[in-house]
Amino acid sequence: MTIESLQTRAEQLLRQAGILPVITADSVDQGRRIAEALLEGGLTSLELTLRTPAALETLAALKKELPGIVIGAGTVLTAEHIARSVDAGADFLVTPGTPAPLAEALARASIPAVPGGATPTEFLQLMAHGFRCCKLFPANAVGGLAMLKGLAGPLAGLKLCPTGGISEANAAEFLGQPNVLCVGGSWMVPKDWLAAGDWTKVRESAAKAAAIIAAARS
Repeated sequence: MTIESLQTRAEQLLRQAGILPVITADSVDQGRRIAEALLEGGLTSLELTLRTPAALETLAALKKELPGIVIGAGTVLTAEHIARSVDAGADFLVTPGTPAPLAEALARASIPAVPGGATPTEFLQLMAHGFRCCKLFPANAVGGLAMLKGLAGPLAGLKLCPTGGISEANAAEFLGQPNVLCVGGSWMVPKDWLAAGDWTKVRESAAKAAAIIAAARS
C-alpha cells in the first residue's frame, strides 16, 4: 500500500477512535483486564505503549483474544519497534517524536503510522514524507488549544491527535477543533486504579469518554 492510502486508513482509525486510551501493561493479564474494561465502557480502540517487557506479548494476545479491538503500538522509537509491532498484529503505529531516520522507517511500514511532533517545523518535515495524520505531543505543554488553532491555518492539510495533558474535563473542547481527529489520554486508566484492580472505575470512566465522543459528534 502507498503511504497515501495508509494515511487515509490512519485518518479513519483515529476518527473512529475519537478518544484513544493510552495504556501501559505490566503483564498480559493486566492488559487483558484493562482492554476488556475499556471495551465494556464503549471504547474500541487503544494505544498500547511499548514501555514494558510485556508490551508486545500483550499486543499479540489482545489481537488474538479480542478481535473487535483496534490497537496502536505506542512509544515506537526504532525500526525494530516497527517490525516487532507489525509482527505482533498492531493496527497502527504511534511515536512521541519523529527524527528523520524514524520518519523514513515509518514511511516504509506496511501499516498506518501516526508520527509525533511538537512544532510547525517538525510537522512540515513529516508532511514532506507524506504524513498528514500526526500526534501533537506533549499537547498541553506546547500550547494546547492555542497551538492547534495556530497550526490550522498554515498547515491546513494536517490532522492531529493531541496527547499529553488531555483529561475528561477538556477532551470535548479539543475534539471540537476542526483539525483534531481524536485525542489521546490515560485519565481512564490511572496507575492507582490498575494497581488496585478496580476495573469498575476503568469501565465507568471509559463510558464517560464514549459519551464525550458521542456528544462531540452530535
